[in-house]
Amino acid sequence: DDTAIMAVMVALSSLLVIQSTEEPANICTVIIEQLRESVQKAPFIRKPIMAAGGHRTELSSYHGNDWLFVPLHCGRFKKYKQAGSHSNSFRLTNGRADDTELQSVPLLARSPSTNRKYPPLPVDKLEEEMNRRMADDNKLFREEFNALPVCPIQASCDAASKEENKEKNRYVNILPCKHAYTRATRVHLTSLEGVPDSDYINASYINCKCAQYWPDQGCWTYGNIRVSVEDMMVLVDYTIRKFCIQQVGDVSGKKPQRLVTQFHFTSWPDFGVPFTPIGMLKFLKKVKNCNPQYAGPIVVHCSAGVGRTGTFIVIDAMLDMMGAERKVDVFGFVTRIRAQRCQMVQTDMQYVFIFQALLEHYLYGDTELEVTSLESHLNKLYAPLPGAGCGGMEAEFKKLTSIKIQNDKMRTGNLPANMKKNRVLQIIPYEFNRVIIPVKRGEENTDYINASFIDGYRQKDSYMACQGPLQHTIEDFWRMIWEWRSCSIVMLTELEERGQEKCAQYWSSDGVMVCGDMSIELKREEESESYTVRDLLVTNNRENKARAVRQFHFHGWPEVGIPSDGKGMINIIAAVQKQQQQSGNHPITVHCSAGAGRTGTFCALSTVLERVKAEGILDVFQTVKSLRLQRPHMVQTLEQYEFCYKVVQEYIDAFSDYANFK
Repeated sequence: DDTAIMAVMVALSSLLVIQSTEEPANICTVIIEQLRESVQKAPFIRKPIMAAGGHRTELSSYHGNDWLFVPLHCGRFKKYKQAGSHSNSFRLTNGRADDTELQSVPLLARSPSTNRKYPPLPVDKLEEEMNRRMADDNKLFREEFNALPVCPIQASCDAASKEENKEKNRYVNILPCKHAYTRATRVHLTSLEGVPDSDYINASYINCKCAQYWPDQGCWTYGNIRVSVEDMMVLVDYTIRKFCIQQVGDVSGKKPQRLVTQFHFTSWPDFGVPFTPIGMLKFLKKVKNCNPQYAGPIVVHCSAGVGRTGTFIVIDAMLDMMGAERKVDVFGFVTRIRAQRCQMVQTDMQYVFIFQALLEHYLYGDTELEVTSLESHLNKLYAPLPGAGCGGMEAEFKKLTSIKIQNDKMRTGNLPANMKKNRVLQIIPYEFNRVIIPVKRGEENTDYINASFIDGYRQKDSYMACQGPLQHTIEDFWRMIWEWRSCSIVMLTELEERGQEKCAQYWSSDGVMVCGDMSIELKREEESESYTVRDLLVTNNRENKARAVRQFHFHGWPEVGIPSDGKGMINIIAAVQKQQQQSGNHPITVHCSAGAGRTGTFCALSTVLERVKAEGILDVFQTVKSLRLQRPHMVQTLEQYEFCYKVVQEYIDAFSDYANFK
């Protein structure tokens, strides 16, 4: 009843940090009214998130109508010395909050963003608004980001500002300071006797991005905590580590062990943001799926614990809001978490990236499948879609073909000196991931070859997807193989098909082929059911060094269409992976004629099948989408796209039970 609620509110009023001019009693009256209206509306309760670098903050992501979580066990709180600010300290036993000490309940429904200029967006308007705000080099996004509240960093630059030290500063606005929340970073010199302020120099100590707080293997002890590595899985965008932690020095030996899982996102560049949000969305899903219900708060950190950390938290929160309310309020949510921790979401690029991730999820959804559900999913894809005039498979592929090709990012391939090196003018590598070969001495524009680095399942740049060499680019092809230490070549075309040259022969059938500084000798040739294996000895005559390279020449792809079954493709992928394990996992060179259709299909299948073996999960759609973002027209036709699904299904059917995948 109202009396009981009032009693609880009065008891907690001193612990709430509320920006209001109202008296505590009036605040509680307002809270009661809002509580009565809203407490039945809460769709779910989420555990808080801990942003590393500060005290435990209730960055609790989205809770329906912006629920503020307040711990109800007052005895566990500690007051800060500063008036008006409070923190809570609590223990976790075996990874969970003790229910007798800490409970989280929805207490106060906060109103939506007060800045009506940037209200919440319905999800069906998200793409339109994204395009509008990204126009003119993200002009409107920058305006929106700059409208966010700024929490000024409290720092003391008293020493640098002294009159005696001003002449020691090159720039008046770049001064070493002592921050309110950390130790002094200014470098102190030994004072000279009789010389005032001689301890000053314009220099600051700089911390590394993050100290490694875990062992690479075995056990390390930090203070009284022993950390041992139990397992590690390295993937292309992130690494998963499992630690066993335990207090040491306990005579009774009763201290429990605890399992902690670290998800380390490794695809964030030093500057800017990831070029696609696909990896971050997969990472976020993995984190949420692996966090048990009984666990304490998720610890999120980057370096300072604000920019990338804030970006991760906002994406997580807005995905939940999108699912619950079919709208997003990025501006409002960033505003609120900046009141909890300064500078959360640090740059306009990070702010835009949040919207890109949300739009990616809205347009394409979650397309991951358990292997056990593939058959039923294929039945849906083959069924006609009501009102679409096509089946689900075709509709899925149309989404891929609608992805814009970024012609403005193909500068080098479109230079006049390089145009003749391209077999198909529509398939040119993007600038950000094109394969660069050494410049020939005294010759300009000789670092170009029509080839792109392509990410695999476990590592970046797993493949070099390239066109079949032209007669005048054979030397460039071998220079690429040598420079990037590729020991495996996958050839998916015949030299000639339907009376047209598809690829120049870049090896000698007998004897030695000389291409500039490179000599190529055929050492062995072996035919199998659907492909030929050629062992080549490649010698760099300038360096007087030689390497073994193995070519896998697939013959099972007809001149028109796709292979009749997936067996040959499964076999060649397995043979290439075995060769890679023996030769050191350098990039696999994959080519057909143009380096897109069949090449993309091979890269997609190799990546998907590797994930099926490791996780029992597949995502053909996002795998192909990622390939197309890295090289135009990868997996070129609907037939090739459908073939990817067929091969995976054939691979799964070859095993009697799931355990055999591993």
